[in-house]
Amino acid sequence: MRKIVALKRILYDALGHFNYDDGWSMASHLAITALMALFPFLIFATTLASFLGAEAFAETAVHLVFDTWPAQIAEPISREVVNVLTVQRSDLLTYGVLLAAFFASNGIESLRTALNRAYRVVETRSFVYRRIQSLAFVFIATISFLVISVLLVFAPIIVRLALANFQGLEPYLGTITLWRYVVASVVIVLGLIAVHIWLPAGHRRFVDIVPGIIFTLVGWLVGSTVFATYLDNFSSYVTTYAGLASIMIAVVFLYIISMVFILGGELNAAISRYFEARARVPG
Repeated sequence: MRKIVALKRILYDALGHFNYDDGWSMASHLAITALMALFPFLIFATTLASFLGAEAFAETAVHLVFDTWPAQIAEPISREVVNVLTVQRSDLLTYGVLLAAFFASNGIESLRTALNRAYRVVETRSFVYRRIQSLAFVFIATISFLVISVLLVFAPIIVRLALANFQGLEPYLGTITLWRYVVASVVIVLGLIAVHIWLPAGHRRFVDIVPGIIFTLVGWLVGSTVFATYLDNFSSYVTTYAGLASIMIAVVFLYIISMVFILGGELNAAISRYFEARARVPG
């Protein structure tokens, strides 16, 4: 009974602060910023990858970003992304690509703002420090995608060599498609850990952020499944928005994702406040 009361108190605190912290409007801001940052990030990443000789990067990046999205949402957007990324660019060090990196870092900054509100912390770090950190996130994500791209290129060769020497491994190797999902899921988890630990002001232990990350992952799975089912059976986006339907679907989907992400931060903060309050109670 005591655990149920504690759970209700934590959930009430998290939902109450989500509403008080303008979580609904912050989710809208986060969704639009994410959509606006997506193309600049992929342009910057693809240009850097091409400069380094990784020509197959674009396909890998699209898979890593969109494989975990419902197909109804991912397919229209991914087609446009591929169209953008297949344009030949040789302007790695020009203002255009540098601006793309800057605009991509705006997405990181919106995550920081949302988490600072969720954790109820005041930002004391300088603008320059925060922007450099955001650009570092963009660059690290690019390098990570690049490494994964190279690994996936060599994956079939590694699989063939493994099977040639250890035929018993065949049932456990699965397919490249399966491994793409696995890699994309790992990238998401590591990304969530990184943003919760390093983006907001203050310091948090790994154990402090685990509940919110689990909630976020489960919420994303449930939310995307429900929204995909809605699109399949009840949606009238195409008739309502015509040519803008794919964009509107993406915005609504990202809004759901953003709302769950912010609630994950609020949940972590509520749990921390609950245990801090209990620690102050004598006995």
